[in-house]
Amino acid sequence: MANLKNIRSQIKSVTSIQKVTKAMKMVAAAKLRKSQERMERARPYSSRMENLISHLLKDVDRSVFALLTVPEKINNYGFLIVTADRGLAGSFNTNIIKKAEMEINNIGKENTQLFCIGKKGYEHFKKRNYNIVNYYKDFWSNLRYGQAITIGNDIISSFINNEIDTIKVVYNYFKNTASQEIIYEQLLPLVFENNDSNLSADIIYEPSKIEIVKSLVPKYFNTEIWKYLLESFASEQAARMLSMENATENAKDMINDLNLEFNKARQTAITTEMLEIVGGAEALSN
Repeated sequence: MANLKNIRSQIKSVTSIQKVTKAMKMVAAAKLRKSQERMERARPYSSRMENLISHLLKDVDRSVFALLTVPEKINNYGFLIVTADRGLAGSFNTNIIKKAEMEINNIGKENTQLFCIGKKGYEHFKKRNYNIVNYYKDFWSNLRYGQAITIGNDIISSFINNEIDTIKVVYNYFKNTASQEIIYEQLLPLVFENNDSNLSADIIYEPSKIEIVKSLVPKYFNTEIWKYLLESFASEQAARMLSMENATENAKDMINDLNLEFNKARQTAITTEMLEIVGGAEALSN
């Protein structure tokens, strides 16, 4: 027979956990709304800047821009891996780490240098002795554009000093609240496709097209880093909100099962006591 005291203790513990998961869901939902607004504002800004640079590059020599220079041979690969500082977000961190690890192993662990954003990714690759150049953590609660500039400067420094020939990025792209997509793409050297822009050919550019591109390319690169941070943070909050919602529902089901088990055990105990009383009364009457 199940111990009634133990079952009651389990119900109390699960109820406490349910309150925590419900609170975490509400916090994640509040953070998601704010982060989603910032992310949706950044997307068109990045897209318009990319289109403008693509249009200007038609009349500009790309070789004068270090961030656009494609090396003749790629020997050293850099990876920018964007994860979170905390868990309890379902498979958010695990999927990023698996994808990054697979791509790194395809190239060769000895040929890669890692820039890890987020504690989870850093801890995973640090334990496995990957070559981590820089890591960044404990800034998600106060996310600012200046942090993207700092990360971008470190990456640009490694690229210009020929420490890495190219850099790939792995991050979560926010599709909607219930879905995030893992993106694996090239970050450096920057690639701008020639597109047929509707901009008039009679526009006069001051001071000149090349000067404008010189100022826009670093800004565009930092904006891309900023976009990765915003997309990842929004995806993290969405994943955590969904995970905590599922945990709350699972706790509810577990409480129902424990209550049923408790009632069965109590009914069994009452029935046993009644049989003992009846048996004792019959024994006395005889």
